[in-house]
Amino acid sequence: MINKDTFGNRTALFHTFGCKLNFAETSTVAQLFASQGIQRVHEGDTPDYIVVNTCSVTEFADKKCRQAIRSFARRYPEAKIIVTGCYAQLKPEEVSALPGVKIVAGTDRKLQLAEYLAQVENESQTGSNDDTANPEVSRFVTPTKDIRTFSPSCSRGDRTRYFLKVQDGCDYYCSYCTIPMARGRSRSGTISEIVSHAESVAAEGGKEIVITGVNIGDFGKGTDETFFQLCKALDEVEGIERYRISSIEPNLLTDELIDFVATSRRFMPHFHIPLQSGSDEVLKLMRRRYDTALFRNKIEHIRRVMPDAFIGVDLIVGARGETPERFEESKKFVESLDISRLHVFTYSERPGTRALNIEHFVSQEEKHRRTRIMLRVSEKKLKDFTERFVGTTRPLLAEHPRTDGSMAGFTDNYLRVNIAPDPAISNTIVPVHITSTEENAEESHGDVVK
Repeated sequence: MINKDTFGNRTALFHTFGCKLNFAETSTVAQLFASQGIQRVHEGDTPDYIVVNTCSVTEFADKKCRQAIRSFARRYPEAKIIVTGCYAQLKPEEVSALPGVKIVAGTDRKLQLAEYLAQVENESQTGSNDDTANPEVSRFVTPTKDIRTFSPSCSRGDRTRYFLKVQDGCDYYCSYCTIPMARGRSRSGTISEIVSHAESVAAEGGKEIVITGVNIGDFGKGTDETFFQLCKALDEVEGIERYRISSIEPNLLTDELIDFVATSRRFMPHFHIPLQSGSDEVLKLMRRRYDTALFRNKIEHIRRVMPDAFIGVDLIVGARGETPERFEESKKFVESLDISRLHVFTYSERPGTRALNIEHFVSQEEKHRRTRIMLRVSEKKLKDFTERFVGTTRPLLAEHPRTDGSMAGFTDNYLRVNIAPDPAISNTIVPVHITSTEENAEESHGDVVK
């Protein structure tokens, strides 16, 4: 039980791994902690609690989480470490054995972290502890197998964007993926709930919202509401000037939605679409719900109605079943697409997935070779796309000045542009004339048009 004296004036440091959805949820947890009098602090301060919101999309993600937890335990030996998120959901016993960890809570228990922490504090004060022989340690390993709860959440990014969680979970069970085990079945909020969050962002002066979820195109499944209806409702919220749709499955990216984005004033010409492989045979082995013909059709439709749109594409390299011939097929398909950038992921074996039953195995050395090849394809795509806009003028949402005083922002079609510092234009949309792009095409430079 939480009472006003449970936490006093304690402080918490929050560290988040993984997707934008995790960042939105961390923000909600931080707000709940603040309501109990726990003040948020940042790296360099000495916290009483450390909340680590983990990712488990790959084996490397697990490793990074473990390394961070061990590092926090060394740097802040007096702090109580609380671990939540997908890694905690999938491997709670492994997490609970890490140094300094006092609470392990699965993805569905994030909103109860303050309650669990209160139990730890109350036991510490009364001296009661039945969980372990060591009275200095209390651990609540609480993940469940059937995750059903959903709570919309919204976080403010480090600069000017907000991340709005509209959906969670996934029903697809792709052969390589553990997300359904970590996040549960697909579920979402209601349109009225989500719109209310967007209105709150507008009241705070927010200008841009990124719509996030695990499988956002599945919004409203089991109800009479759809993702397209949600987008139309959000488009009516006064004060929000920009929306971006985060990763959406190609089979759920309808022509109706593409045409809507093309004509909307608030939805930006920016798409992030997972392909995962450019080989139809590998897509079948992955249990994906589309083929390359459908994917090409979506890209071509976007280009017809939004020639300047930024199109980012996820790609997995070195998956089981990706023979040399299928890798070449995937590479040629990707090269043929008019896209802006690849997000390349090296395939990682995940316990409990169907992919482990696929016979053809790609060596680690070969995976890294193929990853380097696809990264070069991505670099060329990004360079070609970015250079198209040198000498043009685009609307840019100016971010707050960085710590070194410099400023930048994103154009409507997601070009990152450095501009001359002018705090007066922070969090406002200004026309920017793009003058040049850097060699790696990650950033451009431009002048604000007065």
